[in-house]
Amino acid sequence: MSSLMVDFIISLDGYAAADGWPGFWGMEGPEYLAWLDGDAEKQHTSLMGATTYRLMSGFAGEMPDDPGFTWLTSMPKVVFSSTLRAPLSWDNTELVPGDAVEAVREMKRGGTRPLRTLGSLSLCRSLLAAGLVDRFRVVVFPVITGASGRERIFDAYPDVTLDLVESHTFDGRLQLLEYVPTVVDGPPTAGERDGS
Repeated sequence: MSSLMVDFIISLDGYAAADGWPGFWGMEGPEYLAWLDGDAEKQHTSLMGATTYRLMSGFAGEMPDDPGFTWLTSMPKVVFSSTLRAPLSWDNTELVPGDAVEAVREMKRGGTRPLRTLGSLSLCRSLLAAGLVDRFRVVVFPVITGASGRERIFDAYPDVTLDLVESHTFDGRLQLLEYVPTVVDGPPTAGERDGS
């Protein structure tokens, strides 16, 4: 059975991107980039929605020799979309036009290769709400983009408790936090909070 990880890079205030800021908010360092380039980070199937596909395939087409996009182009990718049409132009990409939750449920049941999301905030939210996410990982960049931030990651999420299973600091400033998520019906009652 395949495992599924939701994987985000975020600002401290929870944004996926910010107007006018460069990629990684201009704060990526050599340790973080080496970790991204490591084999362990490349042995999965990437899942994404149409917006992320359009953005990332466009970057890959513009920078075909960039090492980051070379490996992303070579790895298996699945795009969930009712607006895109096959065949897709980005190599090693499969289009799934149907229900993403049911498709991922079947991929997890019948596969062995790990699954990992790439961007795709609404897809991630749907997969988490359906109870399909095994791990939830964020790399927090030390920037607050309250005025320029866009794409708040956690808006419209269900309530979720998170059990920390891994943490690491890159380049003395970027914090990786990896959790096992549990979707809950709402805040705990007083008795659940104090252990009674």
